[in-house]
Amino acid sequence: MALYPKLIIDALQNVRYPGTGKSIVEMGMVSEDIRIVGNKVSFSVSFEKPNDPFVKSVVKAAETAILTYIGEDVEIKGNIEVITKQVVRPEPEKLLPQVKNIIAVSSGKGGVGKSTVSANLAVALAQLGYKVGLLDADIYGPSIPKMFNLEAARPVLENIDGRDLIIPEENYGVKVLSIGFFVDKDSALVWRGNMASNALKQLIADANWGELDYFLIDLPPGTSDIHLTMVQTLAVTGAVVVSTPQEVALADARKGINMFTGEKVNIPVLGLVENMAWFTPAELPENKYYIFGKEGCKRLAEEMNVPLLGQIPIVQSIREGGDDGKPVALNEDSITGRAFIDLAEKLIEQVNSRNKHLGATKRVQVK
Repeated sequence: MALYPKLIIDALQNVRYPGTGKSIVEMGMVSEDIRIVGNKVSFSVSFEKPNDPFVKSVVKAAETAILTYIGEDVEIKGNIEVITKQVVRPEPEKLLPQVKNIIAVSSGKGGVGKSTVSANLAVALAQLGYKVGLLDADIYGPSIPKMFNLEAARPVLENIDGRDLIIPEENYGVKVLSIGFFVDKDSALVWRGNMASNALKQLIADANWGELDYFLIDLPPGTSDIHLTMVQTLAVTGAVVVSTPQEVALADARKGINMFTGEKVNIPVLGLVENMAWFTPAELPENKYYIFGKEGCKRLAEEMNVPLLGQIPIVQSIREGGDDGKPVALNEDSITGRAFIDLAEKLIEQVNSRNKHLGATKRVQVK
């Protein structure tokens, strides 16, 4: 059969973009420059979101449609180029003009070690020589003060250029603020959403954070008013989602990724962190026991088309470091310390890549 562009278009009319009922041709996703050399066909499919979760499934469906409706002798696999555009949302008022990168650390559910990852990631970035700030935005369960051995700290106000600003506490090279500094640690906070949001705004806008390379925000688990407040208040560089490999946790992590990449929030997901990836007993350092399942976050990362930034094992020293206020990332020579340094380096790589391509068209060859 002689190949020509209209045949390809007719075949692709049968490929629907999930959830819309419309074909990728009808939605204008297929490029007009369809290239045919002998029986080899190549063209481009464009997606609006750089982290579109349906990229792989749509490309696979396009390949199948062409082979089904035109013939199995057509060479198409690996010849479909994906074009994604970085959608630039209107940037909120620049509250932190001296901060280069703002990273939201999130989790779909509680108990997956999000705050532990936040604390050690902040310390690892500081160990690498960066100026780092960490905001404990988990209003209802602040744990960062304990992890940084700052439970007794009470930040003071300082008048700077006519404004009374909160001076963040500092330990291990990281500037830290938390609602835990201002409330009784043994009392539960019973606040409505707007009260919590206003408290968060104050910790951001009324504090003297100064010059920072990385400003990490340890968010509450799930999706809430706090997340929307953060988006509306700050120009967030990207989000890091923490999960365990357990299926129950992965289901909530998937929702978290969809929240960040959705139209209302529209923040790039820089990657997934698999915490509690396996258990390694101190006396058997070579052994790995997959208590919560194996490589669940790796599979989710592939499914959602986001990077897997790191896999952190369950090691007693990580828990002890959090309880003692001495994050394990301080010891770069330990296995756990190295894991967080590696995580920080991969995050830096993703941030640099995102900043380099911000606002530009990014082309990725799908294999």
